Amino acid sequence: MDTFIVSARKYRPSTFRSVVGQEALTTTLKNAIAGNKLAHAYLFSGPRGVGKTTCARIFAKTINCLNPTHEYEACNACESCVAFNEQRSYNIHELDAASNNSVDDIRSLIDQVRVPPQIGKYKVYIIDEVHMLSQSAFNSFLKTLEEPPAHAIFILATTEKHKIIPTILSRCQVYDFNRIHIGDIVAHLQYVAKEEGVQTEPEALNIIAQKADGGMRDALSIFDQTVSYTGGNISYQAVIENLNVLDYEYYFRLSEAILAGDVVNCLLILNDILNRGFEGQYIISGISSHFRDLLVCKDPATAQLFQVGASIREKYIDMAQQCSNDFLYRAIELSNDCDLNYRLSKNKRLLLELALIKLCQLREGAASGSEEKKKPIEPIIPLKKNSSTATIPTQSGKVADRHEETEKRQREDETQPRASEEIHHITAVQPTAVQPKEEREKPVTPKRKSVSMAGMGVSLASINQTQKEETIIISEKAVQNGTNLFTEKELVAAWESYAATLKEEVLLKNTMSLYPPRMLNDVVFEVEVNTDLNKQYLTDNSLSILTYLRETLQNGEITMTIRIAEGNAIKKPLTSREIFDEMVQQNPVLQKLSDEFGLELS
Repeated sequence: MDTFIVSARKYRPSTFRSVVGQEALTTTLKNAIAGNKLAHAYLFSGPRGVGKTTCARIFAKTINCLNPTHEYEACNACESCVAFNEQRSYNIHELDAASNNSVDDIRSLIDQVRVPPQIGKYKVYIIDEVHMLSQSAFNSFLKTLEEPPAHAIFILATTEKHKIIPTILSRCQVYDFNRIHIGDIVAHLQYVAKEEGVQTEPEALNIIAQKADGGMRDALSIFDQTVSYTGGNISYQAVIENLNVLDYEYYFRLSEAILAGDVVNCLLILNDILNRGFEGQYIISGISSHFRDLLVCKDPATAQLFQVGASIREKYIDMAQQCSNDFLYRAIELSNDCDLNYRLSKNKRLLLELALIKLCQLREGAASGSEEKKKPIEPIIPLKKNSSTATIPTQSGKVADRHEETEKRQREDETQPRASEEIHHITAVQPTAVQPKEEREKPVTPKRKSVSMAGMGVSLASINQTQKEETIIISEKAVQNGTNLFTEKELVAAWESYAATLKEEVLLKNTMSLYPPRMLNDVVFEVEVNTDLNKQYLTDNSLSILTYLRETLQNGEITMTIRIAEGNAIKKPLTSREIFDEMVQQNPVLQKLSDEFGLELS
């Protein structure tokens, strides 16, 4: 029976060319060998399983190769390469700093460094997990690391570069290894599967690559585990069952239920997922990632960032077209908030269910919001109802009907046509004429009283009714144009009415109550305050105040100016030093007196 070798060891790269996902670093190392510009110390840092120790071994074997190729790769045929491949080379030493982290271990290493190599040019010392060395071991290693013998090269490898003291870092050339891309891992797994005669599905290998989190060693270990589970036929369904990964289909079903606003179906799907043994935080973080992936797939340019199989990518693109950007933004925000609060929640399941309910309401809220935006806003024009007549509608489309009704009543009252004409002149012209503020405050009634009611034979009630109807027509025209005239008394009343509506903003309410407005002309009024703070309150809320006044007084040109009274301005209290400085300005002798006697302000 043949001895089984795990794929991570069996397919471990032996040349720079076979290293996966680290092209920039391997090219730099090959160029250093080609130019004979080798440093005496290197530091390889990066996540687990990305090729740090592998590259260190390849580099050590290549610089000792007696017959390197024209691409500056090891020949694997000379005595040095054969000794390395058979793990009996005396020129390449590996030290595990996790178990050899004392000062004595470093001293023993320093003693070995003095011995020159038997074969080849260099003795290479690969110290793995170097961050595990103690502080005293680091300090004892500093001098040798800075000035080693010409034949000695140190390669330090670590997953936690921040734990290495700066004096060590400054003596090394630092190479940062990156996580391997999902596409590169999938391609390498396909190569291994082909060599091993294993049938695979692209989506299955993609799940393995995602689970590996950028580490090739982890990916190959998961690959071996899945091969044992499936018996050499790796399918998508078998992978998610073996690795206990939440299937994409659950996320798609949740998305469809959320878009439909189906709370019941969402809760049933959540219950099914929880019954399969998945942790709640894993579920909500997966939902956040799912909505993020949908947002990425909204645009074909960014869809390439979503590294999955072609069939799954197409499903994401189709689903993304059903979601608006605003919906996805808010869905990601809600799910992310739930993820952040999950650990603090005492009832974790309830938190998940509430998050799903809110997600279901997003689409409904967006639809109602769009309907409100489409609905036209009709102006509300308050009219006084006459007790002797029916209610007059306020829509602008019925103004002509009221004109006809008024003319009809005038024609019926044929007994005194002159009185009707005179009153029509008074009521039609008087409200629209621009008058000084003093005259506008007076009631407009003298001319109507000068008309002899008894001589004309017209009842007072009939004249009042006709006048009110004409006044309503004229005032409605003024409202439509946004130029309704108003008095200062009406302005102050509207000002106080708005202040009365303020319940929570007490400071603004007090300010408006203390400082009433004063009209400067027909549309401009001034508010005189005593402090900058009061001015700031009015300035910050000027938009809402003016909106209310314009709607109440039916004039869209109302403008407010705010001024601080010069004589009544409230000054801030002065300090003792400021009071003394003012006294010195009036009487300089006080400063001389203070200096002579050494007086100080308390």
